Amino acid sequence: MSKIKIFALGGLNESGKNCYVIEVDKSIFVFDCGLKFATENLYGIDYIIPDFDYLIKNKARIKGVFITHGHYENMGGVADLLRSIPKLKVFATKFTKYALMEAGVNEENIVLITPHRKINFGPVSVFPISVSHSCPDAVMYVVNTKDGAICYTGDFIIDPSMKGPYDMDLGKIAYVGKQGVLALLSESTFSERIGHTSPHHRLTDFFKDVIIHHQNRILGLVLPNHLYTIQEIFKAAEGSNRKIVLMGHQLQNIINISKKEGYFDFDPNILGDLSNIDNKDTILLIADDKEMPYANVSKILNGYDKFIKLKKTDTVLFAEPRYDSTEKTLVKLENELAMFGCDIVSIPKDKEILHHASSEDLMLMLKLVEPKYYMPVKGEYRYMVNNGLLAEALGMPKDNVILRQNGEVVEFVNGNIVNSSEKVHIDDVLIDGKSNDDVGDLVIKDREMLGENGIVLVSATLSKKTKEVLVGPEITTRGFIYVKDSSEMIEEIKRISLEIIERNITPNFVDYNNIKLEIREELGRYLFNETECKPMIIAVIQEV
Repeated sequence: MSKIKIFALGGLNESGKNCYVIEVDKSIFVFDCGLKFATENLYGIDYIIPDFDYLIKNKARIKGVFITHGHYENMGGVADLLRSIPKLKVFATKFTKYALMEAGVNEENIVLITPHRKINFGPVSVFPISVSHSCPDAVMYVVNTKDGAICYTGDFIIDPSMKGPYDMDLGKIAYVGKQGVLALLSESTFSERIGHTSPHHRLTDFFKDVIIHHQNRILGLVLPNHLYTIQEIFKAAEGSNRKIVLMGHQLQNIINISKKEGYFDFDPNILGDLSNIDNKDTILLIADDKEMPYANVSKILNGYDKFIKLKKTDTVLFAEPRYDSTEKTLVKLENELAMFGCDIVSIPKDKEILHHASSEDLMLMLKLVEPKYYMPVKGEYRYMVNNGLLAEALGMPKDNVILRQNGEVVEFVNGNIVNSSEKVHIDDVLIDGKSNDDVGDLVIKDREMLGENGIVLVSATLSKKTKEVLVGPEITTRGFIYVKDSSEMIEEIKRISLEIIERNITPNFVDYNNIKLEIREELGRYLFNETECKPMIIAVIQEV
């Protein structure tokens, strides 16, 4: 019999940053390692990843990281994890391997796996099963233990029309269910949506209608790893005498490898090049990256793109999903495009680019797997609650539906859940630029203060011998007040600062710490009384 622990480092009560840990006795298996896109209030932050401290402390016990598919929410944090654990093995299917390498993961770390081939780790094995999603070669994982299987679905929809690298092996899933499943971890993103996701994710006819009714150039915004959507745009353009031009090396590389590996086929003559950019019958596909959503089309709109000059006759097609974290940015961009004069086309509300399981899909998965325990994962908490209610509606006892937050440990002993108060320390790690270090809340608070109220810098130079003030105090402001229009306030700031400096000087000693503290406190009170603003105040006092 085994002692099993399950917990999340990310992905519960949030969208993105998926990272789930299953411990079987002394062995650790990590499923997905994603990132979350930063919101506007995280000044300058590019993306957010899970806190990997637990994995770093227990790296000797980790058998590997198993990635379900090639989307950033599920694999975008792998490169960051490998900087801390360089020898870690990452298990991935063919297309997911390519996506990982594009995201900066060394090929030497990646173990290529094939769906429906068991991976053995002594008494425990991991079995990948093909599922349907918006990128090819997506899989769910089955962890086989002495006490039954533990299944993690990843992202999926149930659509029998999706074939080849998008196919879902329902027979294998049903077979696993008949062997005995201890626990099922299933996604919750669309749990509140009634019915099946299919056929609302099929967009070929919609794209074809856009192409027919917009005679001039079309700029299509896509996410490079949402290959199924890109494939549908290619299908819609067939027979239209239009050329598709792929903008950017990343998108070009993905399309090239997709054609080479047979993920989708198209007539090579449909592809144009830079000579076709300004033609009215051209479809430009423009891909965004993980760190700056809509940055490329913003660059085009503002006239900074070296290849594309926006025209009032253009149609801008937003063929990528809308995320809560980028909604404000998108609305602002759509307004600016409308003011410029472009036509704007977005995916209708009754259609879905995101291929996630709706309520009927989730219940069908439950019926196929027949787990003893059910743990909703991946999504805001209300989605997880609704996912749990679906299981109860199918007759699962309420006590067997497990709702947890990140870091809260679920423990099984001899195939039964036991009471556990264990909690793994977790946190958001904020990544800015190429640094792998957490920026931290204090830095964000400073950036927020600078962004809202500006900065006041007080500088003065003292004599090392006599301790007299030689220069200053000089006052510099940024983002606070316009100096030329506030000369009286600047003089008062100087007077207050000089008074504080002089009263903290003795013939033999200057109390620099007290000077800086009093300048911050007294100037802070004065400036708030005068302006109702709280700028960041920095005092720089030096001796020469």
